[in-house]
Amino acid sequence: MKHLIAPSLLSADFLNLGNQIDLINNSNADLIHLDVMDGVFVPNISYGFPVISAVKRQAKKILDAHLMIVNPDNYIEKFAEVGVEMLSVHYEACTHLHRTIEHIKSLNIKAGVAINPHTSVNLLEDILEDVDFVLIMSVNPGFGGQKFIDRTFKKIEILNKLRHINSYNFEIEVDGGVDFSNYKNLVDSGVDILVAGNTIFKAIDINKAIDRLKFDI
Repeated sequence: MKHLIAPSLLSADFLNLGNQIDLINNSNADLIHLDVMDGVFVPNISYGFPVISAVKRQAKKILDAHLMIVNPDNYIEKFAEVGVEMLSVHYEACTHLHRTIEHIKSLNIKAGVAINPHTSVNLLEDILEDVDFVLIMSVNPGFGGQKFIDRTFKKIEILNKLRHINSYNFEIEVDGGVDFSNYKNLVDSGVDILVAGNTIFKAIDINKAIDRLKFDI
């Protein structure tokens, strides 16, 4: 599979959000990544359902929501109602992770599990057969513009090995510090979905930045 590009809306200009979404609609990006934060699981607050609903009305790309919140089970059906097509919950936030993943999938949404930088991918062995994708956080979640944590490559290597040994079909997504210095190595390591915020939205030409991440491999 050709790797996918998911611009992170957290880095967009919120005073011109409609225009920013149109730029993504008309680009070669594949997804729109939504970082949903509650100020409890992570030390920041992003946006809620009114904004996501507005984004859905204008977006022509798949919406990929990453829940950095406590008690995600309380909101899964609402995310389905607003039209999210991919939904990831944190391993660290789910007491009954298998049940949560099954709930998401029952609503015809691709289900993913996300892990923080300190969490070992080996802890996911009993859920990998059930998920559609694994989101590896390559920075500490909560804020955009952070520096990529290099040991993420080791985690990708382990996860990719587990995928091949067991013939699993999940995709690997990486979020945090993805830029022009590391994206090629990430793809070579087995990453299927690159989430990029500042690298795309702070670029002089958003379309050129997306094309470079997608095609210049």
